[in-house]
Amino acid sequence: MQSLIKLLDKWLSRLSYPILIVAALLLGLAPFTPEPHLVETTQMLFEGRLTEPIYIFDFVMHSFPIMLLVVKIARDPRHRKPAPQ
Repeated sequence: MQSLIKLLDKWLSRLSYPILIVAALLLGLAPFTPEPHLVETTQMLFEGRLTEPIYIFDFVMHSFPIMLLVVKIARDPRHRKPAPQ
C-alpha cells in the first residue's frame, strides 16, 4: 500500500500545473452550452437526484482533474505555511 501511495505521489509531482489547470477547465466546463455539465450534476447531487450510476461516473470524470489540482496544491511545499516556533 505504501508503495502505491509513493507511486501516485511521484506521478502527481510530475504533472505540471498548466496541464492540470487546462484539464480542469476543459473537463469541468464541458459541454460549454447550454450549461456546464459539472454544474448540472452538482445541482443533481445537492437535490438528491444523482442516483444513476452513469451520472455518478460522469460527475466523477468531470471533477477528477479539479480534485487532482486541489491535491497537488495541498501537497506542494511552496503553498504550506511554516510551522509556528
